[in-house]
Amino acid sequence: MIKLGTLKTLGAAVLLTAALALPAAAQNRFGQPKSIIHVVTVLWKTDATEAQKTAAIEGVRKMAAEIPGITNVWTKKIKVQGRGPDGRPYDTLFVMEFKDQAAFDAYGDHPAHKAWEKIYLPIRQVSTTHDVTN
Repeated sequence: MIKLGTLKTLGAAVLLTAALALPAAAQNRFGQPKSIIHVVTVLWKTDATEAQKTAAIEGVRKMAAEIPGITNVWTKKIKVQGRGPDGRPYDTLFVMEFKDQAAFDAYGDHPAHKAWEKIYLPIRQVSTTHDVTN
């Protein structure tokens, strides 16, 4: 038979262990990768057609398939903030993740990027670019 004092000590130990483990279990885990995130917000020219806009965004995915070192792309906007010089709100964005600085540096001169620019630049009014890493 277990003595009452032993049972109380055991119960206290269990409660103390649970209390100490709870904050650790609730703490969010996150990483700080060395990849480069390239965020572009776009304001299309007023005469750009939906087909042209779609082709430009599909071109982002095509580039990702052809340019080494692009590891992920995001093309579905949820919210875009900011306004262009003419006061119209930015209406599109896309994001590319590059494996490292070398991949990011090579992207601008890659033939797939140059081909995409022929689709994108004629319909782009203005864009803003933000690049970030850890």
